[in-house]
Amino acid sequence: MQRVVTAEMDLDLGGSVDLIFQIAASQAVPVSNERLTFTQGDRVYTPTEIVDQSGSRLHRLQGEAGRVEVRYEATVDGQVATSRTSDLEAITYLRPSRYCQSDEVFQQARRQFRGLSGHELIAAVSEFVSSSTTYTPGLSQGTDSAVTTLMTGQGVCRDYAHVVIALLRAMDMPARYAACYAPGLQPMDFHAVAEAYLDGAWYVIDGTRLANRRSLVRIATGRDAADCAFLSYHGGYVGLQRLRVDAWVVPDDASLTGFDAQRSALPDVADPALDDFTALIQLG
Repeated sequence: MQRVVTAEMDLDLGGSVDLIFQIAASQAVPVSNERLTFTQGDRVYTPTEIVDQSGSRLHRLQGEAGRVEVRYEATVDGQVATSRTSDLEAITYLRPSRYCQSDEVFQQARRQFRGLSGHELIAAVSEFVSSSTTYTPGLSQGTDSAVTTLMTGQGVCRDYAHVVIALLRAMDMPARYAACYAPGLQPMDFHAVAEAYLDGAWYVIDGTRLANRRSLVRIATGRDAADCAFLSYHGGYVGLQRLRVDAWVVPDDASLTGFDAQRSALPDVADPALDDFTALIQLG
């Protein structure tokens, strides 16, 4: 399966600013072609790439006042090979974190999912979050947590993921956050999902039901959204003037001349309606 992912971002900087981006595919993703540029007029920035312990790639640069244009495009061929999870990593993803306060939802989780474990627990938490939360773009805040979302019953993908993670951790199942590109996603944007650790493997949970999990491309992995922001900055004003994200699966019979026409026909692997959300699927 071949997937193409793109991101375009235009920033207005008020002065010299330390910029940190997480928009490139994760280190383990089998990328065949990739291009990432940071430009300001005739100036081309060369960022420093930093890879964290989970394989997330951060690109850091010191931007100057004015308009900075960020462009990313990558072609992904095939699926990610599974890797072993260390005991330390599993322990880390059992602990409460900034947006996933598993200690604060402990009593609710224990009442609601009493007696469940393994696959049954994953399926029950996924169904609960999907059915009890309304997808509402623009209404949730960047500071909202799992506790906030449980109270309001509304949010976007990051909020769904935070609730899933907090509930699973409260039930003693390691859970983590993953930022990704999602072919077929509507509305198209960067996407966020949760992952649960079971029998030595990580399985994707998408409470929004807005993307087919088999088509996702990992960008970053962490405890919650604080570890996976597509942009963070320090030292000055940054205005996001424009953001455009796209991702699609290349049909097996796509030709160079007829590709654009064929994109309108969504491949099965990218159709959210064809994802069996009770199945255990790994993020590839």
